[in-house]
Amino acid sequence: MSLEEKINESETKIYKAVFPNTTNHYDTLFGGKAMQLMDEVAFITATRFSRQRMVTISSDKIDFTKPIPAGTIIELCGRVIHVGNTSLKVSVEIFIEQMYEKGREKAISGTFTFVAIDNDKNPVKITV
Repeated sequence: MSLEEKINESETKIYKAVFPNTTNHYDTLFGGKAMQLMDEVAFITATRFSRQRMVTISSDKIDFTKPIPAGTIIELCGRVIHVGNTSLKVSVEIFIEQMYEKGREKAISGTFTFVAIDNDKNPVKITV
């Protein structure tokens, strides 16, 4: 299987409803909750790509371009964008969908870096 096929096969999409218990005092998705969900999708994507133990080592700039109101549906999309020797990068985007209208718009994007580790938590080569 080619690298591109492996990247396509590991692309991960998760949908969530934005309920009031995940929002801030402005009635929009709490930024920390968005980051948690993004890291989770990035972890799943990295693991599906490598089928190895992966740990988050950094998150790059996360851009919050649109507030995500309560009562909407969000789609989180994770995709591997770079593969190194022991690490890889995953791009995650969050899109907003209104519950009762068509269409979607990008609200948040960011990049997460993971390292493959062995049973002793030492970095190991990513097998492609």
